[in-house]
Amino acid sequence: MTEVTPSIVRLLGVDKFYQLGKVSVRALEGIDLTIAAGEFTVIAGPSGSGKTTLLNLVGCVDTATSGLVEVGGADTSKLKETALTKLRLDRLGFIFQSFNLVGVLDAYQNVEFPLLLQKHISKAERGRRVQDVIEKVGLADYAHHRPNELSGGQRQRVAIARALVTKPAIVLADEPTANLDSTTGNAIIDLMKELNHTDGTTFIFSTHDPKVMAHAGRIIELVDGHVSRDSALNPAA
Repeated sequence: MTEVTPSIVRLLGVDKFYQLGKVSVRALEGIDLTIAAGEFTVIAGPSGSGKTTLLNLVGCVDTATSGLVEVGGADTSKLKETALTKLRLDRLGFIFQSFNLVGVLDAYQNVEFPLLLQKHISKAERGRRVQDVIEKVGLADYAHHRPNELSGGQRQRVAIARALVTKPAIVLADEPTANLDSTTGNAIIDLMKELNHTDGTTFIFSTHDPKVMAHAGRIIELVDGHVSRDSALNPAA
């Protein structure tokens, strides 16, 4: 009997509308989607199709107008703010297109920051994790540079390291290779694929990058807020 991998993300009948003055703008409508633990999934589609909105709903940084958004088995609409904060901190890693780094902190401190909020992690473990992930993204020589002393690609690598350092169950990445050269982009994708294989981390990307899409196990295409295609793939390891 085939073992069924449990879902880690489930959306059922999800609508998201934004009110701009007297006009209601549709971002997502009627989204039914299940993502299993350990998937390496790409959300594709043209600009304005709802990709970032979908990531924000899964990441609990936005709420659906209607429908069910379930993350890690929890209906996010029923969680109080304290529980939502804990879910985001313990289970989710975010890679934003705009980096969202803290300007007064250096690269090491930016990566360390989410671990400081996880009180159960010792100082020694914190240091080991930060150093390890900074080396993996190729920033060992820039650990004590502030964001304004780094290139766009280097800032993106800091953001990626910060997302991975907590060892989240789910990583949500909005165009994670957009500011990287091809060599660095390939290295980052290889690192994410390794974590996907070794730790079972679920990755959900919003991207147009063919390098990322070539590694995807599944591509979900959005058009005008609807799922237009959902294809399971068998990419090369």
